[in-house]
Amino acid sequence: MEFAELIKTAKVENVQLSCPGLPPIKGTLCITSHHLLLSSQPGGNGEPGTVELWLLIRNVDAVEKSVQSLGWYQSSRTNSSHQDTRVASSLGTITLKCKDLKVLQLEIPGMEECLNIASSTEALSSVDSVMMMYPFFYRPQSMKLKDGWQLYPLQHYYQQIASETGAWRLSCVNGDFTICSSYPPAVIVPAAVDDNVLKKAARFRQGGRFPVLSYYHKKNGTVMLRSSQPLIGPNRKRCQEDELLLSAVLDGGERGFVIDTRSAQAAKQARMMGGGTEPKSSYPRWKRLHRPLERGRPLQESFIKLVEACNDTSLSVDRWLSKLESSKWLAHVKGALSTACLAAQCMEREEACVLVHGAEGTDTTLLVTALAQVILDPDCRTLAGFQGLLEREWIEAGHPFHFRYAHSAYSHARLKQEAPIFLLFLDCVWQLGRQFPFSLQFSERLLLMLFEHTYASCYGTFLCNSEKERCLCEVKEKTHSLWSWLNQPSEWKKHLNPLYTYNALVIWPSVEPQSLQLWQGLFLRWIRSSQYLDEAWAEVQRLVTSHEDAPEESAGHTRCHSQPDAAYPLTITGTANEG
Repeated sequence: MEFAELIKTAKVENVQLSCPGLPPIKGTLCITSHHLLLSSQPGGNGEPGTVELWLLIRNVDAVEKSVQSLGWYQSSRTNSSHQDTRVASSLGTITLKCKDLKVLQLEIPGMEECLNIASSTEALSSVDSVMMMYPFFYRPQSMKLKDGWQLYPLQHYYQQIASETGAWRLSCVNGDFTICSSYPPAVIVPAAVDDNVLKKAARFRQGGRFPVLSYYHKKNGTVMLRSSQPLIGPNRKRCQEDELLLSAVLDGGERGFVIDTRSAQAAKQARMMGGGTEPKSSYPRWKRLHRPLERGRPLQESFIKLVEACNDTSLSVDRWLSKLESSKWLAHVKGALSTACLAAQCMEREEACVLVHGAEGTDTTLLVTALAQVILDPDCRTLAGFQGLLEREWIEAGHPFHFRYAHSAYSHARLKQEAPIFLLFLDCVWQLGRQFPFSLQFSERLLLMLFEHTYASCYGTFLCNSEKERCLCEVKEKTHSLWSWLNQPSEWKKHLNPLYTYNALVIWPSVEPQSLQLWQGLFLRWIRSSQYLDEAWAEVQRLVTSHEDAPEESAGHTRCHSQPDAAYPLTITGTANEG
């Protein structure tokens, strides 16, 4: 396929761009294989026009168009037959609803041009081939292709565990992805269990996702595992190797907890379909706890309803609160935080090992294991540690990013496998940061950036559904890593929390309804002005900078070396890294 085949009109003059909160801009609109560009008209003093819009077309979630007739005008063309040379004049309007939730409006002179631009944008935004996406074409001069891809290898995490205990080993049983297509080549497993046991246990778990180590709690030596559901089935099948694998996790008379992210009824229904959960008779030392978390269509519909409510500025207070409640988004946030706290409590207070799984083990399972680590481990609350956590628990662990984030909240396409699980995780982390404003080294800006790049990015970090697919597409050889860009000193400073102070304690969030708030920085980002927030952060930045430039402090005074989180402005020009 050639991109040129999808572009019906490449350039249109006198296009007006409108965006809430900003004055309209008129200029020349150009459409390329991956971007929509609008360059404003030159100034009166012969100054060149500036690029006012630089929109990655992959970011477009829905295209809505309308055409308005403006009457007739006399054509300037000569007509020897003296026929009527009046031409119909029309103005087309295209509304672009983006995956990052902003809404843009383009007024385009001429019906044909309007329809062509709309059709081209829809076609280009729907290209589903991973290797035709922008990361495979993006080549910034300041970065090298292989930088950033090996910043957080699982081997480094294993070495940290190995320095504490010899009870675990790094297995390459899945080196060729034949045991489990959604696992990485290397996984951490009990040292007492050999690879033959792992192979047989994999056949007893959905998708081959046998139990592997997710987190080692240094404080007391407990661990958190993750997997998919066991294939018990209606005949209550057993697998000695799977039972041996889980027994090897527990020492002596220890007991563990299985946290199932489905309801007991859903797990029972899954057993009739060939799945199920660990029966007490076969796993006597593991106690099962059911904490149902929504995923799939219900979660996507909740996201859609919330965005609809946030975009309706005509709502009364009562109506707004009613719509917010009916979206159930904050209920999903509460459920995720509660389950993560349960997992953390089992490890920290009960000093017990934990196995987390749902059905496939690629969605709510990862949500719980990742959140629990942010709650428990201060290293995961640093900017570098958080990147490593995302790499281990979301990217390498096989969360299907390509399927889950093909569409956002505006798409008119029929939903397939979309579900904003990772967005829910980011929202929960934001709630933690709001309740513990000194304990996270990174700011809200990082979470917003991750949300954007999940849906549309110039980097390859969130491409594909698994490490196997990334290997087949040569993502690490042919695209740049988001971490390479983020870890540049200039970008690193922008994403730090100026209030951060290292906190070695577990941060237990309140999950009471009164304690949870709407993430306004994301859901109202393009609706309300952030002027005053920007000014406040600018003042914080000034104070921090002047404080760093001041003479040495008196004894006992701690200097803050972090840079503030400058709230994202309401901008439509795109960031420099998207060029």
